[in-house]
Amino acid sequence: MIFWDSSAIVPLLVAEPCSRDAAALAKTVPGMIVWWATPVEVLSSLSRREREAGPGTAEAARVLLRELSQAWAEVLPSEEARTGAARLLRTHPLRAADALQLAAALTWAERRPDGHRFATLDTRLAEAARREGFEIMLSG
Repeated sequence: MIFWDSSAIVPLLVAEPCSRDAAALAKTVPGMIVWWATPVEVLSSLSRREREAGPGTAEAARVLLRELSQAWAEVLPSEEARTGAARLLRTHPLRAADALQLAAALTWAERRPDGHRFATLDTRLAEAARREGFEIMLSG
């Protein structure tokens, strides 16, 4: 299983330079773990693209997101994740949403990230996850 950050999920839904690599990873390693707010973050990205490209351009991606979300497991909000995110903000140069993503991944890994994988295209988040002990997949 791999923890997937929102930035790594978007290329599964819309054409991007790394879409082929993301799709291959998703097929090769079954089982996606995501943070509870990931669908909202992905919808934010899709909506921004739609505002730039015109109405209706993201509908197919939203359908794919609904299908994909039926198969993944989510790390739910918890005091552990909130406390972990606060620590991560003091330790790494992360934004709040990225700290929550990484804290969720650490919760999933039971705070022992060695041997666990983290898919992201966000270089700052990838570096923080690497420093925490995750193996990084799809780093941008």
